[in-house]
Amino acid sequence: MREVQADIVIVGSGAGGGTVAKELAPLCADGVRIVVFEQGPKLKDEELTGREIEMASRLYFDSGGMLTHDRSMTLAWARAYGGSTTVYTGTSMVVPEHVLKKWDVPGLAWDDVRRRSEKALAENNVHLLEDELINENNRLFVAGCRALGYRVQQFPINVKGCHGAGVCNLGCPNGAKQGTNRVQLPLAERQGVQVVTNATVTSVAKRMCTVRVRSRKFGEPSAWEPGEYIVKARIIVVAGNAINSPALLFRSGLGEYLPALGRGITLHPALILAAQHDHPLTNFFGFPKSYYSDQFRDDQRFLLETCMYYPFTTAKNLNGFGEEHEAMMRHLQFQQQILVLALDEPLETNRVEIGHHGEPVVRYRLAHTVLDSLHRAMIEAARIFFAAGASRVHVPAAETFFVKREDQDRLEALVPRANVRPGGISISSAHLMGGCRMGADEKTSVTDAWGQVHGFPWLFIADSSLFPRCSEVNPYVTVMALADRVAERVRERFKELGS
Repeated sequence: MREVQADIVIVGSGAGGGTVAKELAPLCADGVRIVVFEQGPKLKDEELTGREIEMASRLYFDSGGMLTHDRSMTLAWARAYGGSTTVYTGTSMVVPEHVLKKWDVPGLAWDDVRRRSEKALAENNVHLLEDELINENNRLFVAGCRALGYRVQQFPINVKGCHGAGVCNLGCPNGAKQGTNRVQLPLAERQGVQVVTNATVTSVAKRMCTVRVRSRKFGEPSAWEPGEYIVKARIIVVAGNAINSPALLFRSGLGEYLPALGRGITLHPALILAAQHDHPLTNFFGFPKSYYSDQFRDDQRFLLETCMYYPFTTAKNLNGFGEEHEAMMRHLQFQQQILVLALDEPLETNRVEIGHHGEPVVRYRLAHTVLDSLHRAMIEAARIFFAAGASRVHVPAAETFFVKREDQDRLEALVPRANVRPGGISISSAHLMGGCRMGADEKTSVTDAWGQVHGFPWLFIADSSLFPRCSEVNPYVTVMALADRVAERVRERFKELGS
């Protein structure tokens, strides 16, 4: 096992790790050695093919198909240079003030988070997509919402020179999406930060971590040769996401000192609805996620968003099989889609653990309130489809594969709440939050308001696992804002922690 000396180690290269690396990079000019370890590869531009199965296996953990322990929900996140910023759709929103009030973290003020979020928005070229670039799939959602009197707003997105390839979730083949793979990491590397890809951090301890580097048949070669390493460091910043970060701390034996570790995760449980129109739509071309409605956020606890997923993902989310399923898949060009997100609560029983081999295990029970939200969301999404002119809608919990336009007034009867049950419909999550939550109480939280782990001054967390509750918006920008705070605290304490 080889030994390497560093000063600061950052585990993960996504929104959190990439931001910390960029903010700390100026220290390299003073001789500080900073190393970022990323479990996944750095794909070459020509390797971003847009082919669904190929990209899922190369960019996503478990090909995007990791299941919760009871197999009721699919969890998706990336392992790649840039983390999940490489594969998410680019929606970039500041966390609402009412969410920070619910978090109730002493020392965490919304004005500070907003200011740091705005800094990230500026760095990543976040703006509203020009009207002429919005495709019909998105326009129909707006038309349906407005016909029903529902609030509908445009997503700010972080693109530059978007060609409308429509494959954002598979890695942008045109380099338009401004994730940490395009902005923060290259800037950090130019200043001297080293990013080591294909590198899994297996444990952390005071002044050291263990790392395993592997070779892959695709992507750029890792900066380090394959093998096992012991890396000495003054400070370790863990930014592996809400699943990997708690698992890493558990593998490192820290669970006995941190009673809240892994607990209270939230996932924004989601499902897809699809509708058929009588004419072909521009749906797979153009930016896929341009609008959302928060009409039902406060009372029914769900959000509605535009989306357009790829054939395999769409097929697995349609409930049922046979001729009707085949007919819908054969007419994808006639299809409109809506994504629904339930805003879940941080139940103590919903948690991350590790298995016999140190692998992450997610125990998550779909609460009745979440299932209630998904039920109401499906009915409201179907109403939007019909208001936009759809001829028939596939509602996953409906009694029949299709609900036809002439039956839209019977939605309540055709989509019974009893059909919304774990395992009965395809539910997934790409917003993984909690597990190392912030707070002042060492018994109920893992870090303080600056991401420093209670009782371990050399250890910081900088990812969505810090969230005490769900963010109620895409968590990407909020992660960057919190990571900016973490980097500030690391800079302040660097000399002290090195003594």
